[in-house]
Order: sequence, then C-alpha cells, then structure tokens
Amino acid sequence: MKKITLLSMASLLLPLLSSASEADLKIPDLSAGQNTLLGWGFVVCLLGLAFGFYQFLKVKKAQAHKSMLDVSNVIFETCKTYLIQQGKFLVWLFLIIATCVTFYFGYLQEKGVGGVALILAWTVIGILGSYGVAWFGIRMNTLANSRMAFASLERKPLKLLHIPLNAGMSIGVVLICIELIMMLIILTLMPRELAGACFIGFAIGESLGASALRIAGGIFTKIADIGSDLMKVVFKIGEDDPRNPGVIADCTGDNAGDSVGPTADGFETYGVTGVALISFIVLAVGFVPGIDESTKLALQATLLTWIFGMRILMIVTSVSAFGINNLLSKSLYSDTDDLDFEKPLTNLVWITSILSIIATFAASYFLIGPASIVDAQCHNAWIILSIIISCGTLGGAIIPEFTKIFTSPKSAHVQEVVKAGREGGASLVILSGFVAGNFSAFWKGMVFIGLMFIAYYASTFGLDQFMIYSSIFAFGLVAFGLLGMGPVTIAVDSYGPVTDNAQSVYELSLIEDLPNIDKEIEKDFGFKPDFEKAKYYLEANDGAGNTFKATAKPVLIGTAVVGATTMIFSLILVIKNVLGVEPDAILNLLNPWTILGLMAGGAVIYWFTAASTQAVSTGAYRAVEYIKRHINLDPNAEKKASIETSKEVVKICTQYAQNGMWNIFPAVFLFALAFAFISGREIVGADPKVAFAAASFFVSYLIGIAIFGLYQAIFMANAGGSWDNAKKVVEVDLKQKGTPLHDATVVGDTVGDPFKDTSSVAINPIIKFTTLFGLLAMEIAISAEFRSVAPYVGIVMFIGALYFVWRSFYKMRIESSSDEDKQEASGNTSAKSSQNATVL
Repeated sequence: MKKITLLSMASLLLPLLSSASEADLKIPDLSAGQNTLLGWGFVVCLLGLAFGFYQFLKVKKAQAHKSMLDVSNVIFETCKTYLIQQGKFLVWLFLIIATCVTFYFGYLQEKGVGGVALILAWTVIGILGSYGVAWFGIRMNTLANSRMAFASLERKPLKLLHIPLNAGMSIGVVLICIELIMMLIILTLMPRELAGACFIGFAIGESLGASALRIAGGIFTKIADIGSDLMKVVFKIGEDDPRNPGVIADCTGDNAGDSVGPTADGFETYGVTGVALISFIVLAVGFVPGIDESTKLALQATLLTWIFGMRILMIVTSVSAFGINNLLSKSLYSDTDDLDFEKPLTNLVWITSILSIIATFAASYFLIGPASIVDAQCHNAWIILSIIISCGTLGGAIIPEFTKIFTSPKSAHVQEVVKAGREGGASLVILSGFVAGNFSAFWKGMVFIGLMFIAYYASTFGLDQFMIYSSIFAFGLVAFGLLGMGPVTIAVDSYGPVTDNAQSVYELSLIEDLPNIDKEIEKDFGFKPDFEKAKYYLEANDGAGNTFKATAKPVLIGTAVVGATTMIFSLILVIKNVLGVEPDAILNLLNPWTILGLMAGGAVIYWFTAASTQAVSTGAYRAVEYIKRHINLDPNAEKKASIETSKEVVKICTQYAQNGMWNIFPAVFLFALAFAFISGREIVGADPKVAFAAASFFVSYLIGIAIFGLYQAIFMANAGGSWDNAKKVVEVDLKQKGTPLHDATVVGDTVGDPFKDTSSVAINPIIKFTTLFGLLAMEIAISAEFRSVAPYVGIVMFIGALYFVWRSFYKMRIESSSDEDKQEASGNTSAKSSQNATVL
C-alpha cells in the first residue's frame, strides 16, 4: 500500500507542473588528441580490473579449513538474500525518481523519447553500478573472512594484514575502474547534446542506489550487532558464541552495513564529485569578458581532459603505492611475532598521498602546462590547480591521523573512556565518548577550514581570468583531491568488515572443539596451530579495522560537503539566468529566507539522525526479545549455530531496515520538492531583490544540511569509534571479558553502533542525493509558468514530508503488552510475555 501511495504521489506532480528554462550541460567536443588520451584511460581501467580480479583470485585460493569455509558460505547466503530484497526495494524507488526525471528531461527540456530513454538508461546504470559493486564487495569480503580466520592459526601476523588488505584493494580498484569506464563512455561516446544530461541521470541513479543501500544497511547491521552484543551482558557468554542466534545476523550485518554501504557510497561519491566538477567547467569556465566562443570551448575541453586524466592517475598511484607498501611491510614485519596492524595501514595511506601529489603536478604540467590554452589565459595555472588538488590529497592522509587521535585503541581519548568505566560504569563510558566525538568535530572542522582556505587563497592568483566563481571551483577540487587516493580509501574501509567477520567465523566454526584438529591441520596444511595466539591476533586486528573504518568516514562525508558547494553553484546560476537577479542580492544573511533555509537544513539533519536511530532501536528490541526466547544455553545442547533461529533474526533485521527506509526516503524526497517549490515564491510587481527573495531558501537549505550534516556525522562517527575501541582495549589489552568494566564498555559500544554505522555514514549520500535531485526540483520551481502555484504545491509536499516524519517515530515505536509492562514494573524480569513487541 505504501508503495502504491508513493507512486501515486509522484505521478500527481505531472499535471501540476508546466515549464522551466533550460540549464542544460553542453559538453564541448574534444580534439583527436584528447580523445586518444582518454582512450588510454580505458586501457588503464581494464588493467585495473585485471588487477582487482587477480587480487580476488589470490584471496580465493588462500587455504582455509572446511569448518570455516562452511560458516563463511552461510554468511554469504544470508547476505545474498538481503541484497536481493534490497534490489526489489530499489526498483520501487527508481519508479518514483524516473517519473520526475522523465518529466524534467522529456517535457521541460524536450529531449524526445530517444533522449529520455537514454538518460533513464544511464540512471538505471548508475543504480546498477552502486548495486553491482555492493555485490562484489560482499563476495570478496565473505571469501576473505574465512581465509583470514584460518591464517590466524599460523602465527604469521603479516598474513593477517595482507588478506583483508588484498580484498580491500580488489574492491577499491574495481569500484573506481567501473565508475571511470562508465563516465568515460558518457564523455567520449554519447551525443554531445545529451552527454550532460546523461551525467546527471547517472549521478542521480548511483546516488539513489547508494542512499538506499547505505541507510538500510546501516539499520540492518546495528540491529543485529546490538542484538548480538547485549547477550554478552545478559547471559555472560562469549563474543561470538554459536548458541547466540544473533551472531550469524551480526556477520551478515557486518557486510550489509560495513561492506555494502561503504562500497556503494564510495562508488557514488567518486561519480557525483566528478559530475559536480564537470557541471562547473561547462557552466563557469570561459564566461568572462574577452574570451570568445571557440576559446571558451577549447578551455572547457582541456580542463575536462585534465580532470579525467587525474582520475585515471589515481588508479596508477594507488596500485603503485600498494606494491611499495607490500615491499616495505615485508622488510619491516616479516620476522615479527607481533604486529601493530595500524602501522602498515598508515604507511599505505601516506605513500599513496605522496605519490598522488607528485603525479598531480607532473600530469598537470603536461596537460595544462606552459604550452596549453589554459596557461595562455592564466600563467602557471597548472601550479595553482595542482596546489588546490593537493590540499585535498594531503587532507586524505591528515584526516585519518586526526581520526586516530579519537578512535585508536592507543589514543588518550579511548583510554579515557576505559578509565571512566572503571568506577563510573556505562554512564561515564557514554559521557567520555560524547566528549571524544565533540572534540573530534572541532578539530576536523579546523582541518577542513584550513584546507579550504589554502585552496581559496590559491584560487585568487589568476583563476578568475578564465572562469567565474573560481573559489567554488577550488572547493570542488579539494573534494576531488580527497578522492585522489580513492582505491586505498575504500581498501582501508573494507579492511574492517573482514577483520570483524574473521573473529566470528573463527568462533562459529568451533574449530578448537573438533577431534584431533591439531594433527589434521599439521598434516593437511603443514603447520601447527596456535589457538590462543590466533584469538589475540584476530581481536587486535579488529581494533585496527575499527580505527580505519573510522578514518574513511570523515573523508567521504567531507567530500560530500565540500563537493556540494560546487553542485550548489549550478543552482546559483539557475537563479541568476532564470530570475534575472544576481545571487548575492538575495543570498545573504539580511534576507530572512536565507536564515530560514539554514535552519531547515539543520532541522532535517536532526530528524534524520533520530529516525534512523529509532529504526535501529525498535528493530534491536525485537531482535533481543526473540534471541532471549530462543537462545539455548543448556550445557548438554549442541553448541553449533541454529540456522533456523539465525534466519529469523536476519528476517527481523531486514524487516526493520526496510520499514525504516519506507519512512525516511519519502521524507527526504518530499523535503527536497517542498523546499524547492516554496523557493519559487514571487511577489508580483516588486523589485527583483524583493520579488524573488524566497529563491535563496532552497540554496540555504542545501548549505544547511551540508554544514550541520558535516559536524553531526563527524561527532557521531568518532564518538562511536571511541566506544567501539574502548571495548577492544578491555578485551585485548586488559583481558577483562565478563567483568563489570567489560559490561560497561559493551553498553557504550551498543550506543555507538547506530552512531558510527547508521546515522553518521548515511548523512553523506543524503546530502548528495538531495543536492542532485534538488537541481531538477529548483529548475521547475522558478519557471515562469509554475512560479505562481509553486509555493502552494510546496506546502502540500511539506505536509506530506511531515507525515513521514511522524511515521518515522509513531509508526516505529516499541510497544509492549500490558502483561509485560506489569512484569517489568514488579521487577520480575525473568518472566516473558508470549506476545512480541509490534510495529504499529
């Protein structure tokens, strides 16, 4: 019923809308030499795919015991079931978005049936791209988890580094290569009059896919994680006790949330940032006095080639850095019996950053250096632009260092969380984590401000000689630079799910209880297993995985926020071209609509945080309730995991993940429409500054969700990371599992779970989807024919959005039967009601 309602709502927009002016992206023709250069980009991408496939086979061929292979296969099968369900969900979301895309490009821009079909095809390709790389990420990680679990027995910690890192590099390189191939096809092979629209359609599709997979995956994984973790406190059982029905669901969630979400999110991030820069180049470069049409087109073509050249180089530099780091790690750690797993990962990030910066200056010299048309307009532009990109690339290494200050097991903040829990229990654990999160938001903000200021300052040295709004381009290039080491960023992010799953696979396999397992392993695999050291390695490596999962999050969210400024530029030009008023005449703090838009953006971020967390808490309640009633702790019972009860927990997680999405996504969609349409308000006959004052509302709204979202996401991600690794310190360094201190840190971790892996990470795709979709909505809203009714339609959309906001809590509440309430009130916690909590 909900699906039909949403489709009907989207279709009702069609008869209401009329016409809008065109803000199309006209991609210039490329020269033969530029086409040849980009043709080599296809070759590099194909070689990159071959590298990714080689790493895939390398991990797949690694040895593992059958007991562990069987467990990882069960995890993969449940992951498949989840992804298939998500695929069905994406079909419904596509139908809603396709309605608006068809109307905009078909009716307003008159692209014709063939043109609209091509744009929709690229929208579908964008969705399938996000969905496809998510599949690959899950397959890769579920192959690596059992291999890593088994390798831990060999007492060679370097192997425990290489397996998840090889898997992560495979995912990262494949992801970037597929993304780049698709965008190269649009740039070089699509008709010029449709290429820009294809870029927009592709970006909307991948953003839609990533938003759904990121949000739903984040809800799923934390329902399972909380349900599994709380059993350790309630029943005093092990981390991954096979008798706990939540463990298999937790393993599935590690992939659904920490593999599917980041992989799809990374795919979307690189695509959307690229489209934002493409949009800027074709809308701003050459639009200054004294530059004729042919020079303008030549400048645009040269800068587009340069941007894509940089994207191609990121594959080469990342693979090269990976090889150098492998040699360095082998020379430093091959003979060690113990290993700080964070060190080689840190080395990889810095090596990649340095190589990328060197490659940026070298390639820029050849592509836009002294002999180019760009240098003719602005002397030494190649140095200026290289410095700006390098601000982002350097940030890609500096930001992880700042993240580790607040999330690494060795950091003072994480140690403070542990100390607080010794006497203060869970309450002070939670408060200390809040402190870490808030301090991290401040310092990360300072880092972003510093990098963006340097980029802005560099842009003042002549870029305005051939482009307008050069500071906006500088901010976009910082975001682009943050992604300059893309495959490595994805690799260290994907490292975490493998290390997390490996621990679970080890416990679920019950390998230590198998008869004569020592002799069997020694005979079949040629080494004598060390079970105690294996568990230590796995837990220590999981701590490193937690840290580097945390380091990737601010890079992605920072890219969304900094890159959004470039995409918002398109909206600013729409206002200028359609309404005939300079943006700075209305986009200022003296205009009350600007203040209202900023406040609206902040309000939506805080609602989204609450709604996504509410879905987790309600689903976790149901999961905990089910697990408590079905866990079998009889000492005489079989220790092996029950597939039947595990599937039921997975079902609960999937149900609430999708229930949450059906409330969250329509609200995000309707808020974008509502605030864009309200921005179409016009006071007829008034001075343009006054008549179109409301036009600043939606632009300010986008700025609001970006700024509020940046700090909310960093705070939540790093607070969650500090709680997570505080638990690891207690488990690994202090070896105090089952103590009150451990219980306190487990509670802190369960609070941090939706912080770091649900709400914070999903803010990134929400910002990008709203900005992209808002381009279409705003274009419609300020059209001459629709302007008079736009505010009224916007109010209707706003009421619709408020309905889904209402649903996100009042239809997702935890409800208990009266009998259960009485039992809880009387303190009889052992009695269990026969009725389940329900979702209204």
